[in-house]
This record gives sequence, C-alpha cells and structure tokens, in this order.
Amino acid sequence: MTAVMEKSVRQRWAAPPRPVWEEKPAPAGLAGKGLVLALACLAILFPLWIVIVTSLSSRKTIDQAGGLVMVPKDITFVAYQELLSGGQVTRAALVSVGITLVGTLFSMSVSVLCAYGLSRSGSFGHRWLLMLLLATMFFSAGLIPTYLLVQSLGLTDTYLALILPSAVSVFNILVLRGFFMGISQELTDSARIDGAGDLRILWQIVMPLSRAVLAVITLFYAVGYWSAWFNASLYLNDQDMMPLQNVMIQLVQKQEAPVGLGQAIKTGELSGLAVQMAVMVMALLPVAVLSPFVQRHFKKGMLTGAVKG
Repeated sequence: MTAVMEKSVRQRWAAPPRPVWEEKPAPAGLAGKGLVLALACLAILFPLWIVIVTSLSSRKTIDQAGGLVMVPKDITFVAYQELLSGGQVTRAALVSVGITLVGTLFSMSVSVLCAYGLSRSGSFGHRWLLMLLLATMFFSAGLIPTYLLVQSLGLTDTYLALILPSAVSVFNILVLRGFFMGISQELTDSARIDGAGDLRILWQIVMPLSRAVLAVITLFYAVGYWSAWFNASLYLNDQDMMPLQNVMIQLVQKQEAPVGLGQAIKTGELSGLAVQMAVMVMALLPVAVLSPFVQRHFKKGMLTGAVKG
C-alpha cells in the first residue's frame, strides 16, 4: 500500500509530458543540427573571407590566383591606405556617414513621435491616421510621381533627397506602437497626475522602458541609410555627392581601379580588384561592428513590438 501511494505521489508531482517537438533531441539529431549550423556559417563566412583576403593581396598574388584569392599571401594594406588617403572613396564614405547619422536621427524622431501618438487610444484621430498609414504599406503612387514630387520640391542634387523620400517606415512605426502600448497605463497616468505633459512622459518614462525596441529600430534605419543607393542614383547628378554604395557599384561595374588613387596603381603595385574588394569591406564594416551590440535586443524588441497591439 505504501509503495502504491509513493508511486501516486511521484506521478502527481512529475513534470507533465512534453510534446514530441519539445523533447530532448537524440545524439544523432544534435550532430545533424551542428553540421547544418556549421555549413550555414561556412556559406556565410567563406565569401567574406575571400573578399577580405583579396583586398589585402598584392597585384602579383591576385594575378597568380587568376582573380579572387582564397589563401593569404604577401599581405599588404596598400589598397586601404590609398582609399583612405583622400579622393573619391574617402569623400563618399564621409557622405555616407553623414547621411546615416542625420537620416537615422530624423527618422527615429518622427517614428517615435508618431508611434507614441498612435499608441494613445484617446488621441485625436488616431484610428484614422493609423488606417492611413496602413494603406501606404499596400498602395504606392509609383516611381515617376515620387520623382516629380521630389523635383517639384527642389530636392534634386541635394542631400535631403537621400533622406526625406525614405525617412519613415510604417512597419517600424507599428513595431514601436505595439511596444508603447505594452507599457503600463498606470505609469503614464500617475505622471500625468503629477503634472507631466506628453513630451515629458515620452522622454522620461516611455523611452527609458523601450530601450530594446529603440535599439532595434535604430539599427534598421541606420543599415537602410548606409546601404541605400537607389535614391542617390535617381536624384543626384553631381559625382562628388555620391555616397559610398554608389561609388562601390561604379568600381565594380568598371572592373578597374578609379583614377586618382595614388602612385601605387600607376606603378602596378595595386590591383583594381583589390580596390574593389577593399571598398566592399569598408561598406560592410560598420554593419558588422554594430550588429553584435544590438543583437541581444532583437528578440525582446521585435517579438514584444510585433505581438502586442
């Protein structure tokens, strides 16, 4: 009788059975997952490795390899020294940095203010404004009307043409709105009772509690501005105003080193292919450096903002 009672107690306090997909995988399953993950990492890192090694290779090494270099040999930083010594690429990099900083700040300011207003259910016309924003996700005027609008505003051949046409993403606003709606209403109500206005509530209560989603959306905007090239090719005619991505495309299309990079190209020490790969590394480096710092916020920021509201 005692044994039966002990068995009943053990069954009562035992963990409930888990579904099949939540059970601990077998050793073969773990090995298979590890192999798939290793192959995926290899498929991502191997092309990046080739680009970096080629950018650090001399003209002789590139000629011996017949193009892209996989095994490092005779490492040299001449390509980066020439690119950063001034000229078209350096100017384009500074343009991209400026556009990214100013554009991200402007886009985040507009998106946060808009999302906060739409997250307050009692705000004036918030439902109609939300429907209007949602409509822009499915319907667009098209490329030609957009170009005519930018031209009529006098924004062609200005840096504002690289920021204003793509300054706001409705998807990012919806993610921010969903996160803001998840913040306790009692906090904002108590602050309002103490005399705080909407801007103070947003700055001192809502934004400090929303660091995760703000970091994610900031990265989205920053990567978008840094990687953008279409607006510049459409609205800019001055070659000196082109951002880094457009200069990189021009270098790849020409299949030769640009003029004015220094004496190393004229003497044959530096290959045009090494210059192209070095520009690609420069374009990828900021995103690769910033992404790990924001990675820990992605799960919390995206899932919370997308599920709520």
